[in-house]
Formats: sequence, C-alpha cells, structure tokens
Amino acid sequence: MPRIFRTFLYRLMALAILGSLTTPIVASAQESGLPIPRFVALRSDKVFLRSGPGLRYPKVWIYHRRNMPMEVVSEFDTWRKVRDWEGSEGWVHQSLLVGSRHVIVTDESILLYSAADENARKIAMVSASVIGSIEDCPVNLNWCQLRFGDFEGWAPRHGFWGIYDGENVEG
Repeated sequence: MPRIFRTFLYRLMALAILGSLTTPIVASAQESGLPIPRFVALRSDKVFLRSGPGLRYPKVWIYHRRNMPMEVVSEFDTWRKVRDWEGSEGWVHQSLLVGSRHVIVTDESILLYSAADENARKIAMVSASVIGSIEDCPVNLNWCQLRFGDFEGWAPRHGFWGIYDGENVEG
C-alpha cells in the first residue's frame, strides 16, 4: 500500500475516533424516569419558554403565572419540553417546574358544587383563565374536587385543562 494512501487512512480513522468522542450523547426519552406525557405546574411568576433545551436557545415566550399547568411532552437532561393549554410548546428548565397539580379554566366559566352532583349546592362560578389546584379526582367519578383561592368544590371533568380523561389524582 502506498505511503500516501496509508497516511490518508490513518488520518481518516483518527478523525472518525475524535468525531465520535465529541458527538453529544443523546439523552433518553425519559431522563427523570417519570411518565411522559404528564402534567406539572410553573414554580415562578416569571418563566422563560425557550426554543431548545439550553440557555443558548432563544426565549420564545415569558410566562407570568405561577402554578400554570403545563404538560411535559419530552425530556432532555435537565430540560423539559412543555405544552401549555393553548398548544404552545417549548423548553423549560426542570427547576422552574413543580409536580403539584393545577388546572386552568378554559370555558367561559365553570361552577363549583358542594358535592359531586349537579343538584348539590352551588358554591362559586369560576371565570375563564383562572388557575386552581386539584384536590381530588377519583378515576371512577366524572368530577374533580378543585380549589380556587378560598373556594373549594366539585366540578364536572370539562371546562378546564390540566388532567387527562379518566386520570386519578389524589390531593
């Protein structure tokens, strides 16, 4: 084998080895081991949504609503790709998310009842875009117990976003 060809092969192999050492390792789809998708909430009143999983990616949105529910749809290292109730997606650092469960009213309003029954006493009418917490959502019941500020009551499982159909959430 001619010397120039052998030198070329050695350099090619060296480049291949160096290239494989510098190639970023792709994270698994479930970095945290928690199920995907799942609901979480924003920890702070100011959270940046980024176009990619890292500080070098541009900010595409700023959320100013603590406890706003978000759906984690993917994970990469310490970053979570999230979706909001309007369908916007982007990346948020895991430290800006909490596992507590919250909902946001998506209908014009929802009614809270004293029991999981439409004939029960009405407690409050909650307007669109108000954020509340999930106290209880039994899997065998089409109602959830929710808290909005000082008001706690039961609402049918529609008109708000932050829980999956048939999901069981215990407060």
